Amino acid sequence: MLRPCRFYYLRHGETDWNRERRFQGQTDIPLNAQGRAQARAAAALLARCAVATICVSPLRRARETALIINEALRRPIIVIDDLKEVAFGAAEGTRMRNLLPEWRAGWVPDGAESYPGFIARALRGINAALAQEGPVLIVSHGGTYWAVEQHARLAREHAIPNCAPLRHEPPTPDHPSWRVDPVE
Repeated sequence: MLRPCRFYYLRHGETDWNRERRFQGQTDIPLNAQGRAQARAAAALLARCAVATICVSPLRRARETALIINEALRRPIIVIDDLKEVAFGAAEGTRMRNLLPEWRAGWVPDGAESYPGFIARALRGINAALAQEGPVLIVSHGGTYWAVEQHARLAREHAIPNCAPLRHEPPTPDHPSWRVDPVE
């Protein structure tokens, strides 16, 4: 279950592999110039939010994004290993093709995590982040966000974009489902 509290989620800035549409997984790819510019733009938006703590994946693209964001926020940064992107094994570095439905249905590439195992790990990481002083900003990955979508029962047709901050509000008696809004 997703811990019911307000939080912000930010997928890391763009990398060359994002641009080339390659599976990154846990391959430690840095941000490109566009990704750093995206992080600076997101920092300007997030500076108006009441973020108390930044929790981040240990992968370089997420850490770089968090460090750029923190130039504006100046908040404690906590690295949480379980916020890492899915380990996609032998598929990492390959051009994206529609493997995700097969993977979600049970096929596991050599050296990869299973879908249920990944979602359980990602949820542990998200809840560990949400246990920190909040509101929390989670800087992580598109795949890690699938755990939020699944456990908050959010329906999305497309991956969340790089460096587009999202505010999450938990259910209330007046609004019985999670609310997600872009930070503008």
